[in-house]
Amino acid sequence: MNLDPLLNHVDSDGAIPPVDRWQPTLAGVMDVEIAADGRWFHEGSEMTRPHLVRLLSTLLRREEDGHYYLVTPVEKQRIRVADRPFVVVDADYDEASGCWWLTTHVGDRVRLDATHRLEVTVTPEGEQVPEVPVRFGLAARLGRNVYYRLVESAEQRTGTGGVIELGLLSDDCWQPLGELPAEAS
Repeated sequence: MNLDPLLNHVDSDGAIPPVDRWQPTLAGVMDVEIAADGRWFHEGSEMTRPHLVRLLSTLLRREEDGHYYLVTPVEKQRIRVADRPFVVVDADYDEASGCWWLTTHVGDRVRLDATHRLEVTVTPEGEQVPEVPVRFGLAARLGRNVYYRLVESAEQRTGTGGVIELGLLSDDCWQPLGELPAEAS
């Protein structure tokens, strides 16, 4: 399938269009897959142009049926996503606001706060890895390097049942990174 018809209905300035408000009447399935590491594939070939990947990422949303769609005002095309569509590749702490900022591989910046909170969930491989909501039902997994960087700044808290939780504060909200294994008695 040719991507040109889909792209003809969007601007290419990298801004996030209001895909949450678009209700196109045409729908279909497109041979596009986002791998667990954030790489995009079209008809089995990796998309290597960062500008194109960024543009397509701005058209993405997840609907209540659990499926992912590339959406324009006139059509939506269901695609496959192996895990989460985005990967967090950088994290910065802003001392003045007391907030962590996360950056995805497609250029989205997310402030960790009460709306965008880390949640530890299970990957398709069975690993527990934090993710953060980004927009329109979409989430980003923490990349391994970012996870370890955040762990270096983390603190421990005793959670329910005496479980030791590892996490950090951002915008005065606890952001969980995981649980520490129980000490051997």
